[in-house]
Amino acid sequence: MLAKLLSSAVLGIDAYLVEVEIDITRGLPYYSTVGLPDGAVKESKDRVKSAIKNSGYRLTANRITVNLAPADIKKEGAAFDLPIAVGILAAQDIVQKIRLKKYLILGELSLDGRVKAIRGSLPIAVCARDRGLKGIVIPRKNAREAAVVEGIEVLAVDSLSQVVEFLNGIGTISPTQVDVKKLFEEGDTYELDFDEVKGQEHVKRALEVAAAGGHNVMMIGPPGAGKTMLAKRIPTILPRLSFEEAIETTKVFSVMGLLGGGSALVALRPFRSPHHTVSDAGLIGGGTIPRPGEVSLAHNGVLFLDELPEFKKNALEVLRQPLEDRKVTISRAATSLTYPASFMLVAAMNPCPCGYYGDSHHECTCIIPQIQRYRSKISGPLLDRIDIHIEVPAVRYKELSSETSGESSEEIQRRADRSREIQRERFNRSKIYCNAQMSSRQIRKFCQVNEEGYKLLEMAIDRLGLSARAYTRILKLSRTIADLEGKEDISPAHISEAIQYRSLDRTLM
Repeated sequence: MLAKLLSSAVLGIDAYLVEVEIDITRGLPYYSTVGLPDGAVKESKDRVKSAIKNSGYRLTANRITVNLAPADIKKEGAAFDLPIAVGILAAQDIVQKIRLKKYLILGELSLDGRVKAIRGSLPIAVCARDRGLKGIVIPRKNAREAAVVEGIEVLAVDSLSQVVEFLNGIGTISPTQVDVKKLFEEGDTYELDFDEVKGQEHVKRALEVAAAGGHNVMMIGPPGAGKTMLAKRIPTILPRLSFEEAIETTKVFSVMGLLGGGSALVALRPFRSPHHTVSDAGLIGGGTIPRPGEVSLAHNGVLFLDELPEFKKNALEVLRQPLEDRKVTISRAATSLTYPASFMLVAAMNPCPCGYYGDSHHECTCIIPQIQRYRSKISGPLLDRIDIHIEVPAVRYKELSSETSGESSEEIQRRADRSREIQRERFNRSKIYCNAQMSSRQIRKFCQVNEEGYKLLEMAIDRLGLSARAYTRILKLSRTIADLEGKEDISPAHISEAIQYRSLDRTLM
């Protein structure tokens, strides 16, 4: 007796079809699973046997062989419980086989036959649609997430017996439907706003420039200056997520099982803030079975690294490749996976070990060599990928006690959106979408300055002690500042403002 049905598994953030084959032959009672199963898949035999018996169905005492194809890719997780149970019942002619080729079936089984939630239902739904299947049978807790994908039926189930009745044509299951537009409207609201930040107007301006051009930011200031408060509000001024970006971001969260509270779609730009004790595998991704790291969870959003010099040096150095390529490739002996990692890096640090270098109200107890050692923890290649270095001074009582509110996030976002529209038109024939990603050739083409501007750049590099690597960064920032004003040409005023945003390139005095 042989039965075949379709299931799916996730590799990276994309899903692939898995054919579940069940063969029952005469012989001593024995149950084996082949097709590179991991521990959780091997243990499914005990869950499947108990679920079948406790759901009121007969389980054969013959030899059962389960094959998961393709056999050269390792299968992991408990999502194969439900398709294996259905396959065993189909091989015993308890379940009709006519519908098995039309649906993907996934779900973890409890011992009493209930169907539990799984990970990765969104990419699995995309796989089912792309393969031309009619729909997927999936746990109820995952149904809203999968129903975001249009063009397939998403059938939410609670128990093994409900699946059997549906496949036999006895019971019906209404497809789950969601209003994607309504999901965006419900989830597209931030609780934070820039009008809550007192003072720091020049820092807000720098963050507006960063949001407008997609530039990475480093904030340097004493403890309590508001660096974290400012960083948490950066997503509120970034352009809103498009539907394609939301799907890609949700895939990463779906694979990690982080879509909590019944949410079906990530409608807001992610904000990730890992602790400085995070390992490089936790930051970039990895493990025996590779998983996405913080850089992938921050995809299309913000990765905030507070107290940057306190992070392990090797963890910081592995950031260089995703900052450049906007993706992470993790290679292991068995497989190589690529995860998206297009994020805006926002870092914060104290100016010195004690935190008060340059503060007029607190005495700094550090000597210059200590400050240099502290700052040298951030390597030149990493610093080279951060366009804006902005000093964040302590806020004075007069500003804190002021009743006047600053500009709202909506007003700042409106200007940033107009700037991004200019950049989309400028780069419409290339693979980049913002000024921060310009190559050297594009900088020469789009960042031309007049003679007065070149003299200003020469003075900045020669007299102010700015490093040579600051040159292209200043040109990129100048281009973004000009875009914010709707100007086609870069003026000396734009260059002057950009020079102010390179404080770490100046020589310590």
